Amino acid sequence: MNLIEELRWRGMIHDMIPGTDEQLAKEITTAYVGIDPTADSLHIGHLVSIMLLKHLQLAGHKPIVLVGVATGMIGDPSGKKDERKLLKIEDLQHNEVCIKKQLEKFLDFDCGQNSAELVNNYDWFQHINAISFLREAGKFLTVNYLLGKTFIKERLSKDDISFTEFNYILMQAYDFLWLFENKNCKLQMGGSDQWGNITAGTELIRKKLHKETFGLTCPLITKADGGKFGKTEKGNVWLDARYTSPYQFYQFWMNVSDEDAEKYIKIFTLLSHNEIEKLIKQHKTEPHLRLLQSTLAKEITVMVHSKQDYQKAVDASQILFGKGTKEMLKKMNETLFLSVFEGVPQFIVDKKDIVQGIILTELLAVKTQIFPSKGEARKMIQAGGLSINKEKVIGDITVNSLNLLNNKFLLVQKGKKNYYLVIIV
Repeated sequence: MNLIEELRWRGMIHDMIPGTDEQLAKEITTAYVGIDPTADSLHIGHLVSIMLLKHLQLAGHKPIVLVGVATGMIGDPSGKKDERKLLKIEDLQHNEVCIKKQLEKFLDFDCGQNSAELVNNYDWFQHINAISFLREAGKFLTVNYLLGKTFIKERLSKDDISFTEFNYILMQAYDFLWLFENKNCKLQMGGSDQWGNITAGTELIRKKLHKETFGLTCPLITKADGGKFGKTEKGNVWLDARYTSPYQFYQFWMNVSDEDAEKYIKIFTLLSHNEIEKLIKQHKTEPHLRLLQSTLAKEITVMVHSKQDYQKAVDASQILFGKGTKEMLKKMNETLFLSVFEGVPQFIVDKKDIVQGIILTELLAVKTQIFPSKGEARKMIQAGGLSINKEKVIGDITVNSLNLLNNKFLLVQKGKKNYYLVIIV
């Protein structure tokens, strides 16, 4: 397959300016995606555009990531009901450094002619005065043309739009002009909500320089139930482990529906056409094995984090959903441990009670409320249904510091699925 055929098969093309496929077939083409650095981490909503650049580079073309520090100071009104909070230049520049490190996991910045490149539009906008900008960009895009953009019309139908935000489209159009003139960049890519901004750039270049440039957008990903992709109860699924742990990241992909897994494995992995079709066929034969979800979760967790983080996530999953052992628990650091048992009922116990030693039923029914009474706790123990740190309890034992995980935790399990976390402070 050529690049466009590959992207189309993967479901990664929404709109495309005519001639884009011919341009890519004709020569090594420089293409860019813009990211406004409004946070110090990318989230999985950015991944489709990043994978576009990944496929572009693998096909021999040159990817550019434009980190929009200047445009990030304005805020893109596309798809937004309200104006964004304006950020400080120092925060945006810090975010740029963090984003570059994440991009290095996807793109090769040192591979010769088609090495990826990172640019920052503040580098050129900081030297442009208002008069120059209005002459360079504002002269060629009429107000009627800008008001005809769908996202501008939608915003105006619901609310006002500031002159600051209204100028965002001019700034992004100028970005494309600058990259065309200085980097020979002929293609801009992005999410489907960027179509208006992208075509404004191609229009500016056409009117000012009488040159042809191109645009390509990918679909905005949604879940099969219509929900927003990449959102959980806690917000975005981030690529930075500080905000979304590798375990939580892995679990996000493991928990997608069959329909979504079939779609996502094409978009978010580099597995071949044959490999994916084989997986889909196997999955439909044995859906209970969740082969699509497990393969998707593995590929993308390794790509974003590491093989080691992936393996830790698999081992951690075994604790809750499989045949986890005390040895597995001991290998987990505190961050991973708390990540795995997030949402499990927790009880705080004074450290002196454990240091001195405490009868298990006293701990379970008096110091905590895991059981309503000591009698209920004894019945569960006698029935063989209670485990401490993944080891079945036999008799009303005494618990002390030697039983603690990470010198701080006790994991209590009633039956197969009911977990409780005792935290020693």
